[in-house]
Amino acid sequence: MAEDHSNKAVRSGIWYVISNVLIRAVGIITAPVYTRLLTTSETGFANNFNNYVSIFYVVTGLCLIYSVGRAKLDYEGRAFDEYMSAVQGLSSLFGLALFAGVAICIPDTGMLGYNRLIVLILFGYMCLYPSIDYMQYKLRFEYRYRENIAISVFITIVTVVLSVALILLMPEDKGFAKILGTVIPSAVIALGCYIVLLKNGRKMVDINMWKYALRIGIPMIPHGLAMILLARIDVSMISDMCDYSAVGLYTSGYTIGTLLMFVVNAVGNAWVPLFNERLDAGDTAAIRRDNRILMEAGCFMTVCFIAVAPEFVKLLYAKPYWESMWVVAPVALGTLCQYFYTNYVNAELFYKKTALIALNSCIAAGINIALNYIFIKSYGYIAAAYTTLAGYFILMILHYVATTYLLKKKIYNDGYYFIILTVTMAAGILLCTMYGSVLLRYAAAAAIIAAFAFIWRHDIQSFLQMLKSKKST
Repeated sequence: MAEDHSNKAVRSGIWYVISNVLIRAVGIITAPVYTRLLTTSETGFANNFNNYVSIFYVVTGLCLIYSVGRAKLDYEGRAFDEYMSAVQGLSSLFGLALFAGVAICIPDTGMLGYNRLIVLILFGYMCLYPSIDYMQYKLRFEYRYRENIAISVFITIVTVVLSVALILLMPEDKGFAKILGTVIPSAVIALGCYIVLLKNGRKMVDINMWKYALRIGIPMIPHGLAMILLARIDVSMISDMCDYSAVGLYTSGYTIGTLLMFVVNAVGNAWVPLFNERLDAGDTAAIRRDNRILMEAGCFMTVCFIAVAPEFVKLLYAKPYWESMWVVAPVALGTLCQYFYTNYVNAELFYKKTALIALNSCIAAGINIALNYIFIKSYGYIAAAYTTLAGYFILMILHYVATTYLLKKKIYNDGYYFIILTVTMAAGILLCTMYGSVLLRYAAAAAIIAAFAFIWRHDIQSFLQMLKSKKST
């Protein structure tokens, strides 16, 4: 059974990576379409709605989604279906209560910079939207990657088609049309997920299950808010200390830098179910063996990505934006730090120590704000990328300390991880200093990649053999 799940984890990981890359490609390809259909003001109007969705989702969903991985082990078989239905019931009831409160209290002029109708759409959407995450998490922990990917692909494609159609049909209110194009496909899928989860579990209320979910979820709310702050405070501080031109350059480079996140997140998400099962069985040797290969692959991809980043920037942006290439490397390295610290977060979630996760996130967000205040004034918007990298690196250290010394759990090859991460960060910064010379940069990248390939040759052979064996099954 464990080997079967290992096969499924590898297979699902490959398909998650492929689907995430394709979905991100759709976003990149369609970006020029939106820029031609919408003014910058209309784009900001629609994107700000999405920002509010991200912020309010942390609160309205009560972060119950973080309980799913552990619940898959504690509630087996039919009980897991009941758990998912009950948790969904709790978050939707809470969402409905908030919606009712907003509907009663909201002034006729609206709030948050939107009219009354859009605010009601926002909070009504929050009642259903969590069901997509519940369904996709359930499918992930059941290794049903085909259905999971199908949901993401459907939402992505229909959102693009419907958004463009509504923008063309509503030329007098394009910002609102873009909001509707985003909300309607997700709301329809969310309603379908809600019905399926409820039908399978047939349980809306279970006090014991609610208590279980809340004990894990509630402490994660500060974590969710802190992570939003850590990811987005840079832009606000750059706009205050520099100018909007600096904001445009920073966000353009940041967008390229986070492309790597879609790949490593797909790998990490596919790994979590297998990690939980192995840790529950006490098989830390298998965790160390396979996780080491995943971390090495993350370092390898990061170096390759940083090496070609200037060409990405020049391909996607006009010449005035090329300066943003200097933001890409530190942002990509920050993504790698996230990839590494997720290992420790997974352990903290497994042991239901979510308060530690929240505390660490808040500390890292505070440090990031302080570093921004010190360095953006002196070195400009590029400094914000390096302070973000520092924030994520510090967050990794905090999670390592929490897992190793507070929880007293020794799961990973921590010393080795710190070595390869430090080497990769040094290699990434070195390549960044060579962005002015294509030949020198690619020669250095080839040497670094060759060195990695030689040092990790046995792990690469093991990974290729694993892939080969999966194809034959």
